[in-house]
Amino acid sequence: MALNFTESQKKLCNALLDGPKSLEALSERVGMPHASAQEELKHLMQLKLISLQGVPPIYLLKDEVLQEMKRRKSIEAEDDNKFRVRILIEVQGLEEELVLLQVEKILDHLRGEPIFKIYAVKTEKMVKIEEKYSTFTEINLSVRDFRAMVRLAFFYGPASIEVIKPQKIDFSLHDFQDGLVDMTEMVHAYADYIMGILSRKKVEEFNAKFFQGVRSGQELKPKAEEGTPALPEDIPHI
Repeated sequence: MALNFTESQKKLCNALLDGPKSLEALSERVGMPHASAQEELKHLMQLKLISLQGVPPIYLLKDEVLQEMKRRKSIEAEDDNKFRVRILIEVQGLEEELVLLQVEKILDHLRGEPIFKIYAVKTEKMVKIEEKYSTFTEINLSVRDFRAMVRLAFFYGPASIEVIKPQKIDFSLHDFQDGLVDMTEMVHAYADYIMGILSRKKVEEFNAKFFQGVRSGQELKPKAEEGTPALPEDIPHI
């Protein structure tokens, strides 16, 4: 799964964006004691994100990491969306080609909506579970506001959402109200659709089980799927 980096590690990587630096220069740049900075740098070297070269030794970002971080920085410079999130979307199907087409379709829809900005995409290797093909796509993106976050959750159905930033969330009453209105409309639309395709008997069975669970205080939770593949490593989020 994606790695979680400490704030110190992110600061060190950002400090290397404008070129290689010695341990002393990095420590001064990020305001860390030499020993602490060296320990964090060792960890980043183990992850193959930075390297140590020359005499006297200097630290530098691996070229592919440097280019990727600069690319994300350029997107961020023009990005005024309120939230930055990482989502995980699972796609399943009976045919491998159709699953891949569905992944591309989801990404095309996301890219086509001005309320989202995609920073990075990673699609896991396809696996076959019984008769179905399955893959997970991890998407690092920004979301304009709370209302857009509601749309992301309901229309794209991510298996998980991780908020990367901000640390403190603040949005207007108007944005909150619009998001709640959209949410209730979507819930009613889904309910109407489900009721429309179920037979009367199935609806009665569902209601009986649901209200029985409510009366007994039991939560209705879906079972966790087994065999969830791990996601590839990530670079520090900027």
